[in-house]
Amino acid sequence: TEMSLSFEGRVALVTGAGGGLGKEYALAFASRGASVVDKVNDLGVDTKGGGRSSAAADKVVEEIRAKGGKAVANYDSVEDGEKLIQSALDAFGRIDIVVNNAGILRDRSFARTSDLDWDLIHRVHLRGSFLVTRAAWNHMKKQNFGRIIMTASAAGIYGNFGQANYSAAKLGLLGLANTLAIEGRKYNIHCNTIAPVAGSRLTETVMPPDLVASLKPEYVAPLVLWLCHEQCQENGGLFEAGAGWIGKLRWERTEGRIVRQRNKPMTPEGVRDQWDAICDFENATKPANVQESLHSVVSVLSQVESDGEVGANPAAAAASGATGSGFNPAEAIGQKLPSSSFSFTSNQCILYALGVGMSTRDPDSLRFLYEGHQDFSCLPTFGVIPSQAATMGGGLSSVPGLSIDFTQVLHGEQYLELYKPLPTSGTLTSETTVADVLDKGSGAVILLDANTYNGDELVCYNQFSVFVVGAGRFGGKRSSDKAKAPLPPPKRAPDAVVIESTTGDQAALYRLSGDWNPLHIDPGFAAMGGFRAPILHGLCSFGFAARHVLKRFANNDPAKFKAIKVRFAKPVFPGQSLQTEMWKEGSRIHIQCKVKETGDVALAGGYVDLHGTSEASPEILPQGGGLQSDLVFAEIGRRVKDLGSELVKKVNAVFGWEITKAGEKAAEWTIDLKNGSGSVLRGPPGGKVDVTFTLSDEDFMEVVTGKLQPQKAFFSGKLKVRGNIMLSQKLEVILKDYAKL
Repeated sequence: TEMSLSFEGRVALVTGAGGGLGKEYALAFASRGASVVDKVNDLGVDTKGGGRSSAAADKVVEEIRAKGGKAVANYDSVEDGEKLIQSALDAFGRIDIVVNNAGILRDRSFARTSDLDWDLIHRVHLRGSFLVTRAAWNHMKKQNFGRIIMTASAAGIYGNFGQANYSAAKLGLLGLANTLAIEGRKYNIHCNTIAPVAGSRLTETVMPPDLVASLKPEYVAPLVLWLCHEQCQENGGLFEAGAGWIGKLRWERTEGRIVRQRNKPMTPEGVRDQWDAICDFENATKPANVQESLHSVVSVLSQVESDGEVGANPAAAAASGATGSGFNPAEAIGQKLPSSSFSFTSNQCILYALGVGMSTRDPDSLRFLYEGHQDFSCLPTFGVIPSQAATMGGGLSSVPGLSIDFTQVLHGEQYLELYKPLPTSGTLTSETTVADVLDKGSGAVILLDANTYNGDELVCYNQFSVFVVGAGRFGGKRSSDKAKAPLPPPKRAPDAVVIESTTGDQAALYRLSGDWNPLHIDPGFAAMGGFRAPILHGLCSFGFAARHVLKRFANNDPAKFKAIKVRFAKPVFPGQSLQTEMWKEGSRIHIQCKVKETGDVALAGGYVDLHGTSEASPEILPQGGGLQSDLVFAEIGRRVKDLGSELVKKVNAVFGWEITKAGEKAAEWTIDLKNGSGSVLRGPPGGKVDVTFTLSDEDFMEVVTGKLQPQKAFFSGKLKVRGNIMLSQKLEVILKDYAKL
């Protein structure tokens, strides 16, 4: 077919191709390009490596040539790797593919394994593959293409009785392949390992005949051909295959436990007491490289050897029940972090905008980049910056009950809500509280609520969700009603998609807004964290996504921005492109941000709430552009007529309401539940009012529809109260029982 994989012009060397798998590979390569299978090498030996005959190789070559393919035979040992490759070059002028398949068996129980049994197996399998591949390597580098297959086996992966020599050599091939995959990557040389189960001279002696019959070599060859094709980008993989089934393997390891503490000896008893946790795969990780493997050890060094006040490892403390000395969530919840103040000028607003990808190439962006612009504004997501220092800095270390190793702290989620557009200069103060601590098993989640004020006025609210690796299993709850939850996007195509490249210097620029973590600039530090290069700040991607929504759905007007929530799912590297997918649902825009190059979701479960589109249910939408609250007060008025005298007995108070719109007083209402049978009137009160409430039309609707608790509205500054504040407790009677429309 048009899409079939061709090896036209490619030259492949298959070792051990006299029969079984090798023969099948050679025939398959030849059938898809004729000039491809060129080197057929097999000693024609018996399975123990004895004897020497050219018949097996010659027969395969004849078969390939009879079908119109090109092949030559080579009778050298795999230990003469240079000669093998040279004969490929002499015959066809290049070498593209090496399939290391030659193999023999010398099975013995371990005690009976002789030096010769050991050495011969290693010479043919491991040393032979090394020598053949080394001979081809520089030719592949020069042509910027190469595909190499190493042949391991289940015996190497899992061990097998009587095959100590064979198992050791076969797993050695996997180690060799893993390193070649790393060294060859930049030259487009890919190296993969297969562990085939196929009927051959090596298996027919140890398997029943009916099983051998179903394990045909032609059921393995297609995997080898795909891995050797130029379209295939797999590199460093390990695959088992047989009878038409193919599976990929990877390493898995437990979370592990730190079993030593600073200034205390490490003991075997400490290992014994943590043994179940050390061996618990419930929250296993899957390290993919040496850096990821080393990360745990490096983080232990920074934790245990730190000059700072590092207590017992939170996980160890929790596991041993020593919550009093290490991690005591009950003590931490409700604690306030030290207040922090943040002074800034228009320079910081502009620097932040540049840091999250704003550019003068877009004329709409000028209002965020030029202090002389008539609509000069601060980007809404700048609201994370003033409170970040208090939250992600050292403030957490002062909280009783939280013994935290800061090398194990990850930023999990972020919620930001603005109550008014941010000023472009001034001094903001932030008050941060530990809202909750959750037990996620593999770690603890600390929810931090940060309110940021301009003078006495609440400007914005942030919720930082901080994940502390290894601090879980203290017996706490898994979820919290205080958490702003991420939401999955609708199950339909997005309404809008924006793709924008970050620059190679994006992290270097964004960090100037105040996140100085070396993870984002220092390659050595990033490598210790398991990353191939410094990564972009999650809050930088967060700023990109918010900008995309603001431009697409709010005409770049920061006053329309209400809130944003995201979960940080995968890292982004500077220079990669961010693809923001957006779904409009009323005034909420669901967002998902992917790394375009990999398809990985970087920001998950996100949404942006905008002002301007009502979220209220249709029956309470304003008529003719009036206030939504008018309808609610009218309904309360109707119900007071029916139940007034009963309410007067219950409440015995006069309430005044001032409803604002866009910061200006838009309406006044009086609910009199003290005199006569009660009344609800629009306009200023005629007589004495016991308590007056002031809040916006929108927030009033949020309270009435149960989305916003009155207490929360009060503490966040949305609801202002003057007069007899105790009477506000009776407010719930009216709103709960009489205002539900």
